[in-house]
Amino acid sequence: MSENFLWFQTGFEHITDLAGYDHMLFLLILCSIYSFKNWDWLILITAFTIGHSITLALSVLNVVKVPSAIIEFAIPLTIFLSAIFRWFQVERDENQIVQKDQKVYAITLFFGFIHGLGFSNMLRSLLGAQADILQPLLFFNLGLEVGQILIVLFSLVTITSLNQYAHVPKFYLVRGIAIPVGLMAMYLMLERANAMF
Repeated sequence: MSENFLWFQTGFEHITDLAGYDHMLFLLILCSIYSFKNWDWLILITAFTIGHSITLALSVLNVVKVPSAIIEFAIPLTIFLSAIFRWFQVERDENQIVQKDQKVYAITLFFGFIHGLGFSNMLRSLLGAQADILQPLLFFNLGLEVGQILIVLFSLVTITSLNQYAHVPKFYLVRGIAIPVGLMAMYLMLERANAMF
């Protein structure tokens, strides 16, 4: 088994590991308003990918340094804000989703910066004193992306199926996701706030 594949596997397992469910919650609430017929989710995920790829690289290369306690608090904050945004974004009008703010892509890119710093803490500890970090960084990031896409696709299959076949209105699906995700994010923020002081 090649070293590159091991780094790919590490990235994939990091994003799909249930212990790192905070990133999964973010992806779930981020894509909760979409279906397979609406490819806007791919633009959104691309913005998130670009954001966390940039800060993952900069942090691992020690160009950007942010205390881990701040990042660990900021990640659930992004989840909470996303849940609030999705809650108010949906309307009952013919079970359709209304995109009220085109700046959502820029905000998602910014949130990607924060999540990238979170990914980097784990990757940096695995790299240790390793001299060549570009290849591990590349394959770790590729593993993250494949795992992320699978999570989003699973979410979209579930949400679309409930909407189209179980006839659950998208309004109730999105708000039904936003409530537990928002509450879990609040819990994580309170839990991690202690580490900041």
